[in-house]
Amino acid sequence: MGRKAEREAQKIVQKAREYRSKRVKDARSEAQKEIEHYRKEKEEEFQKFEKEHTSGNKKAEEDASKDAEEQVKAIRSAGDKHGQKVVDDLLRVVTDVRPEVPDRVAVPGKA
Repeated sequence: MGRKAEREAQKIVQKAREYRSKRVKDARSEAQKEIEHYRKEKEEEFQKFEKEHTSGNKKAEEDASKDAEEQVKAIRSAGDKHGQKVVDDLLRVVTDVRPEVPDRVAVPGKA
């Protein structure tokens, strides 16, 4: 009679161990699912955040590029319109030398 009770007790303990082991595995599996869900949720939030903030930068870059291009066109237009006059004026000033004594230098015989 004692052996039978001992075997019954061992069976109960074994079932309890198996049940506990199964619960631990289930808990791990559930925790892993929750972690994956949380990771996916945060990744989606990050993608949304990045998309919102990157698109603003792209628009700013496009606007800046457009403004720069307009300014370059204006400079080229001014260069085309007045370029030859500027070159002529520079050549005239460089080739038509008129030496003059500055006012702060004393000229002998002029005082």
